[in-house]
Amino acid sequence: MMLRMHFATLRWIILALAVLAQIYFFVHARRAIGSSRRSARFKSQASRLVGAAIGLLFVMNYYIMVRPIPWVDAPVTVQVGLFDPPAVWGLGSIFSALILCLTRVAVGLGRTGVRVYRGLAGRRAPDPVNVGRRRFLRAGVSGLAAAPFVLSGYGAAYASKAYEVQELTLPFGRLMRVVQLTDIHAGIYMNREEIRRYADQVIALQPDVFVLTGDYISNSMVFLPGCLEEMARVSARHGTFATLGNHEHWYGELSELQAIFREYRIPLLNNSHQVIQTERGPFAVAGIDDLRTGNPDLEAALRGLDATIPTLLLSHRPEIFPQAAAYGIPLTLAGHYHGGQIKLSLPGGDISLAHLSTPYPEGLYRINASHLYVSRGVGTTFTPVRLNARPEVTLFRLI
Repeated sequence: MMLRMHFATLRWIILALAVLAQIYFFVHARRAIGSSRRSARFKSQASRLVGAAIGLLFVMNYYIMVRPIPWVDAPVTVQVGLFDPPAVWGLGSIFSALILCLTRVAVGLGRTGVRVYRGLAGRRAPDPVNVGRRRFLRAGVSGLAAAPFVLSGYGAAYASKAYEVQELTLPFGRLMRVVQLTDIHAGIYMNREEIRRYADQVIALQPDVFVLTGDYISNSMVFLPGCLEEMARVSARHGTFATLGNHEHWYGELSELQAIFREYRIPLLNNSHQVIQTERGPFAVAGIDDLRTGNPDLEAALRGLDATIPTLLLSHRPEIFPQAAAYGIPLTLAGHYHGGQIKLSLPGGDISLAHLSTPYPEGLYRINASHLYVSRGVGTTFTPVRLNARPEVTLFRLI
């Protein structure tokens, strides 16, 4: 089984790698400037300028990630020109520095191997330097080092917005269409226009039930009303239901959150349930609070509910699934992990922060007759970059 690590630990590791990457680029930039034939004054000023640029990009990226920026509906030009570059630099610099370090190690090992071979073969004189080959290798290394920045830019500008509609057919005991939207993360990287686009897509899918499974905001409560106003435009036949995520608890009080959801007439199922009567019989939608930052109580959410009624459970995090299966809940819907958000797919399996943190990073899981589906969601957190983890709007055809 893959080693599971606490998500906070992974974040500290990433922060440490980011700091080391900035140091690495500054040291090598200063070394390159120092080897030039320019004046000492130019070299000094250029080194300071490069250091200031690297420091500014890093500080801006860190500030955007951890501090609320309550700029509602910032223009696209501001997002592209001010918010995106630090994010692209922050992520790209980590992987670029890793590539350069690994390349230097590989080159060093290669040179050592050549020296050992020459010694064993009795050849003391080195081979003539092949200038063309050296230039080719340098160009190749430069291309590899630039690739993370290119991919980060692609992940921020396109891949984070190129969503898909994921459709699944699952047994439930009632025939209906359920649409799930999760991890919207309204903020400077998810503006009102983009949220409206997702709401329009949900409307086009004509759901009988529309469910929202947490993390409506990124890092400020000022974005929640606009997000819920767009979600309230969806008119599902049997209603819209929501549960809270960790970001709501980080930046808002429960009473404040409940009041805003009431204002937009979206039922917030916080350790509670609601029974819906249909022509084919009743079913229930239950919801629990976030498993880590809230006060989750599955027993309270199901209290008084007839065990023969099919129940749809909403939970921001998927780790409730074994308990839900023990209660005989046929379908649990969750999110939180964004499918890894930045994921590397290898023959042996997928690797991402989510895949290192939980046994339920994305997709469909089953325990006996119970199913869990973990959506990749539509928003991003900490960085606006998505790679190999497309945003999704999920349509369930329940039978």
